[in-house]
Amino acid sequence: MTIASDTGGIASAFVNARQRARALEDYPGDIPGDLDTSYRIQDQAIELWPDRVVGWKVGGLTPENTARYGVSRLVGPIFAGDVWMAGDEPVPFPVFDGGFAAVEAELVLVLGEDAPEGKVSWTSEEAAALVERVHMGIETAGSPLPTINDLGPAVTASDFGNNHGLILGAEIPGGVAVLDEGMTCSTEVDGEVVGTNSIVKRPEGPLESLRVLLEVNARRGRPLKAGDLVSSGAQTGIHEVQAGQAAVSRFGDHGELRCVAQPAKPNGG
Repeated sequence: MTIASDTGGIASAFVNARQRARALEDYPGDIPGDLDTSYRIQDQAIELWPDRVVGWKVGGLTPENTARYGVSRLVGPIFAGDVWMAGDEPVPFPVFDGGFAAVEAELVLVLGEDAPEGKVSWTSEEAAALVERVHMGIETAGSPLPTINDLGPAVTASDFGNNHGLILGAEIPGGVAVLDEGMTCSTEVDGEVVGTNSIVKRPEGPLESLRVLLEVNARRGRPLKAGDLVSSGAQTGIHEVQAGQAAVSRFGDHGELRCVAQPAKPNGG
């Protein structure tokens, strides 16, 4: 495998691997030393990807990495062709053979208005005012690089934030007020409970994810827009899956989402 020393080469390697549905044995270049470099790689990959961005995933950093990188979240794009609407049957989603794949129960925030261009400092209250709806969701995390999460946030951010899609469920009535109700969320893989959590409004919760995303993207010249989907963070954990495995995430009395992993196919894009 050719090792790239420039950000453009790394971006091209990830895009090529995703389009060909091929795993990467190693990181395809020099590992970024900071998140600014990671986002330069991500931005270049977004420009190469033949689809439009319709939302963003947000993932949390450990306290140790928060101290190192000076931010509590990393972000990555969600593309139009990788959003699947939940229905009565399990939603099939692609996973890279030999790569990384996981399911994450998420609250998806749908924005009702544009973020002002140039606004680079946000409070959680200001972020909440942009939210029009809250939906059930499952982020289908995925990367051609199997060790993406082991190599740290700078690597994760550089490959679309380790995102490979979003399963969008029904709206949860009440908007951001639902974050106060303390619903219990759970996830099962092949019938085994792998994570549970009580979703409550808290400093490290979904609105903090949105606040950080607004600031990160403002600095990148990518202010959020009305209609953007924000997958606001794993509620029950990151649950690795392989092709053929089925998962279900339950959101209290609001319903459940079902999905099944299948091998990714080359898209030729």
